[in-house]
Amino acid sequence: MQPRLAGLLPRFASLGYEAILIIPILFVAAYLFLALIQAARTPLLQLVFRLWLLAVLGVYFVYCWRHGGQTLAMKTWRIRLARKDGSVLSTREASARFLLALCSLLLFGAGFWWGFVDRERQFLHDRLTGSRLYSTR
Repeated sequence: MQPRLAGLLPRFASLGYEAILIIPILFVAAYLFLALIQAARTPLLQLVFRLWLLAVLGVYFVYCWRHGGQTLAMKTWRIRLARKDGSVLSTREASARFLLALCSLLLFGAGFWWGFVDRERQFLHDRLTGSRLYSTR
C-alpha cells in the first residue's frame, strides 16, 4: 500500500512550529560563536556569523531528514520525509532540499506557495529533489 501524502494544512502548520523550535538552536549556536569570537564587529565576521548559523540549521535539518525522516515539528504533525519509493533521502538529496527550501524562503516562500498549484500539492523543493512528505497517521 502506497503511503498517503501529507496535506498542505499540516505541512504549513509544521513549518510554523518548526520556526518556533529552531529559535533555541540558533540561540545556542549564536552563543557558542560569540563566546569564541567575542564580537562580530567587522563585516567579514558578520558574514561568517550568518554562514555559521545557516550551517548549523543545515546540519540540523539534514541530520533529522537522514535519521528517521522527521524533525521534531514533523513528528508532532505526523509527517515524514522520504523519496517517492519511501526510502530515506541521501545526504546529498537532503542537502539539496535544504538549500532549495532556503532559496525559496529568500524568494518570499515561492517554492512553498508552489504547493497550491502543484498537481500533487508538493512544495517546489520536494518536486525538484524527488522527495515527498507523507502522513504517518
